Amino acid sequence: MIDKPAKRAATATPCRVTVCRGCCCGDAAKIPGVDHAGQIPKLRAALDGAAPVRASECLDVCDQANVVVVQPSPAGRAAGGRPVWLGLVNDDEALADIAAWIRAGGPGLAEPPGVLDLYAITVSRRVREGLES
Repeated sequence: MIDKPAKRAATATPCRVTVCRGCCCGDAAKIPGVDHAGQIPKLRAALDGAAPVRASECLDVCDQANVVVVQPSPAGRAAGGRPVWLGLVNDDEALADIAAWIRAGGPGLAEPPGVLDLYAITVSRRVREGLES
């Protein structure tokens, strides 16, 4: 279960979160037993305004469904943070860990919980540049 966090002050531009909802991500036939429709609302609730969450069409890493990309805040990018791609995000515990990391500052500003190393994926430059542009 995802705990509702305390509100974070909206004094800085936050990280941005993209959740794939293309051909395979969010598909109960491909990944049964996951509340696909509830993932985005649960993540938004866990973030409680700390970062916007948007759904995207296919991010072209279908073998890693469900995919979440965390883009650093401007401060995080200035500190060396880069977008972090996470795959196989199919449980509430992973969403809670992602939300906690983002509330702590996200890429470039906070170390991700060690468990997120299990979800980290590398994607092609073509795919990365498609999301960043």
